[in-house]
Amino acid sequence: MNPLILQQARLPISVDLASIQREVDDLTGWQAHFNTRQYSGSWSALSLRAPGGQSHHIIPDALNDLPYADTELMERSASIQQLLHNFSCDLLSVRLLNLAAGARIAEHRDHGLAFEQGEARLHIPIRTNTGVGFYVNGAAVPMPEGSCWYINANLPHRVANEGASDRIHLVIDCVVNDWLRSLFAGGEQVFCAPAPDTGTRAVIDELRRQSTPFALRLADDMERQLRNP
Repeated sequence: MNPLILQQARLPISVDLASIQREVDDLTGWQAHFNTRQYSGSWSALSLRAPGGQSHHIIPDALNDLPYADTELMERSASIQQLLHNFSCDLLSVRLLNLAAGARIAEHRDHGLAFEQGEARLHIPIRTNTGVGFYVNGAAVPMPEGSCWYINANLPHRVANEGASDRIHLVIDCVVNDWLRSLFAGGEQVFCAPAPDTGTRAVIDELRRQSTPFALRLADDMERQLRNP
């Protein structure tokens, strides 16, 4: 029998919400999310930490072996910098993601983004409303403003903003280490059985047909996961 995996967790992180909200309200330059087939309505991003410190690079993956670095938008966000200063683990991508009122993100899976695989994606809602529904593996995950959540992005997940205002999350990709494991151990965790992998081979084949450097790199990563589950 496969062991249980971590589906989601609420982490004991303290957030200076009011200060971060003021900073986020002053930021400009939102870019439409790159995966237009995955959502309807408006879904946009600001990149605070990215490969080479390039603020226009909103894809959270490594680019041409450039190291992750803060962008100029991070330099204008002192409260977010202070929050991240408390993270005693390596940080990869840091973005603000804005799902506008009426927008929906279709159910999908992001391969390679799981605590057990060494990388954790954290969500901190900066602005939200009661009409937002975030579902992981079919279960609703309530995320009030100022809370901090891990979601296993390898599992099927979807989001809908049926409220009258935009939903903005600070999304942080972290490398799992002993400090982060200890933080998770002190949080509220929900476990589940691994989801069946029925379509990975078809996804790999489609990525190889696209033949872009990013698609080929992702296909290679997925191949390795199949060989070493």
